[in-house]
Amino acid sequence: MFDFLDAVLNTQTLAAFFSAVAAIATILTFAMPYVSGDKLGSRMKYLSKERQKMRERERARLAKGQRVELRQSPKAFMLDVVEKLNLRRALESEDTKDKLAMAGLRGQSPLVAYLFVRLALPIAFFLAAVFYVFVLGKFSQHPMTIKLLIALGAAYAGFFAPNLYISNRISKRQTDIQKAFPDALDLMLICVESGMSIEAAFRKVSQEIGSQSIALAEELTLTTAELSYLQDRRQAYENLGRRTGLAGVRGVTTALIQAERYGTPLGTALRVMAQENRDMRMAEAERKAAGLPPKLTVPMITFFLPVLFVVILGPAAIKVMNLE
Repeated sequence: MFDFLDAVLNTQTLAAFFSAVAAIATILTFAMPYVSGDKLGSRMKYLSKERQKMRERERARLAKGQRVELRQSPKAFMLDVVEKLNLRRALESEDTKDKLAMAGLRGQSPLVAYLFVRLALPIAFFLAAVFYVFVLGKFSQHPMTIKLLIALGAAYAGFFAPNLYISNRISKRQTDIQKAFPDALDLMLICVESGMSIEAAFRKVSQEIGSQSIALAEELTLTTAELSYLQDRRQAYENLGRRTGLAGVRGVTTALIQAERYGTPLGTALRVMAQENRDMRMAEAERKAAGLPPKLTVPMITFFLPVLFVVILGPAAIKVMNLE
């Protein structure tokens, strides 16, 4: 067995394996745009079904006097583990659902899967580290304490890996929404000034902005659905700000709430908020541009300067060698 592992883990085999993986990844990178499906169409179809489910749920609640759950149920074994070990009390914090919603994961099923993964991933990482350290013997020259610390460190990394994944997903989604939000406000301003209601404006903008940001189109569609069945329209606007987690979106929702409460023109509020969000987007771009020179310092020293010295000093060195 150890001979087989040594044969598999030698330098030539690993180099050939990673070269094959790189070649396959390159082929998939060029091929995926041609074979990928219509993500926008599928997401809009899903949101249309979700809106219909929301309406049916509220109608059933009003008719029977009880709430009917129409969302997809979580996996049975995951739910059993979460309920038996009481992981909701141990691992679920006050803002867990809000973070999952900001990442685009809504409902009971993603929450149960998240809690289950936070329990299972540390165990999996710990067992993998034990196999790597003790069975493969990669740290045989180190004492037992170091080996145990490596295994415990792997378990610790597995415990926080789901949070890191959710944070990265939230960051990407917020960046996607922030880029398209000023344009969405401009479209909404045009719709409102043309005589549309705010619900019709949200619906129209969600259809048009999908080509630029699927996440923003999804949030606007959900807001349209909530405006159609929630008794308090303020709650629908607040839910939009909570799901996105962006200060610019929360500012717009606050302006919409105040416009409906005090009767101020929606067009004026949307025009001001669109300009503010555009300024925020430009300020973010300027901040990233200002931070680019320090980030390029190490690559410049490592890769560009040696080549530049070779190009500049190479001919002089060749002439000196010929003269000698």
